[in-house]
Amino acid sequence: MRRSKLVVNCQPLIIPHLQKEVEDLGYRILRKDRTGLTVEGGWKEVMHLNMNLRSASKVLWLIKSFEANSPDALYKEAKKIPWHKLIPKDGFISIQSFVKNDHILDTRFANLKLKDAIVDKMQEENGFRPDSGKERDRTVLYLYWYLNKVYVYFDTSGETISKHGYRKIPFKAPMLESLASACLTAADWNDQKGTFINPMCGSGTLAIEAALMAAGIPPGWKRKNFGFMHINGYDPSLWKEEVAKVEPNLKIKSTIIASDWNGDALKAAEANAKLAGVNHIINFERCSFEKTFVPSGKGVVMLNPEYGERLGDEGPLQQVYSEIGDFFKQSCKGKVGYIFTGNLSLAKKIGLRPKRRIEFMNAKIDCRLLEYELYEGSRKK
Repeated sequence: MRRSKLVVNCQPLIIPHLQKEVEDLGYRILRKDRTGLTVEGGWKEVMHLNMNLRSASKVLWLIKSFEANSPDALYKEAKKIPWHKLIPKDGFISIQSFVKNDHILDTRFANLKLKDAIVDKMQEENGFRPDSGKERDRTVLYLYWYLNKVYVYFDTSGETISKHGYRKIPFKAPMLESLASACLTAADWNDQKGTFINPMCGSGTLAIEAALMAAGIPPGWKRKNFGFMHINGYDPSLWKEEVAKVEPNLKIKSTIIASDWNGDALKAAEANAKLAGVNHIINFERCSFEKTFVPSGKGVVMLNPEYGERLGDEGPLQQVYSEIGDFFKQSCKGKVGYIFTGNLSLAKKIGLRPKRRIEFMNAKIDCRLLEYELYEGSRKK
């Protein structure tokens, strides 16, 4: 595969935080839209991005773009691509797509036409037809067809990189790892060496992501399979070089504390942290959020309380949010407080004015990460 345009996708509203990540990794952004950034690269860049990006969903490698105004035209143009040189002859392909035009009512039909073009070409050149299906553990392709413009990509991630591989016990309504990472980036945690405190930790995603950031452990470090490993030309030695670049700092200076009153939640969080390799970095406490130990000095306190959409009714939660406000005011002075919530009416019960309201989506729920400066004395002082 030659150098080409690489499109890094993410969930809606994460794009500003993904942009910071990509630029911090040294890339020049060629284009930005609502859910993706375009950069340029080849094998090394594909591996580097898949290894290091925390808030992304996938990394797409452009194979070819062309115009097609019908399914037959899609087939004809796609069949011109030398698939027999790109995909292992005994391979397995999976096709994902976004299609919006007048000729396709069901994206599965567009996927079928692309699949037919690929396997027919490979049959003609190699005498073999690769198998296909929904599984994304081998060669994955992505079709973007808008009006008459078609872009065909390799999905070099395969299985999404928004999941970081350690969360085997999710507990209740967990926050996706990429979303947790974006919240931490928004809070500038990746630039801090202070204390991170996560009351109501649930299955521990926020605390684990904070620990991984502090220790310099990239999300792809222990992952064994990516989509790029099933493209002809893949050189395992290049991936070994990328893995060897990682130098975790498991003696970090940051203090990370995670607490929950629910013993099952805490067991899940500890098990997930162990799988992530950061269980010795996080201090787990079983207690109600207001009794969480808060060390003196600067730091971040971040909570992801229930907000009545999926887990509980709004009524009983009003007192919880009010008590969170009291906890901030009484126990967290000198820190920066954050609440991630999908219920702004409940957030008003906190009784503090947020300095920032950062927009996010959690699944289909419109959410905010609310930032509070928790002064030690008066604001003027």
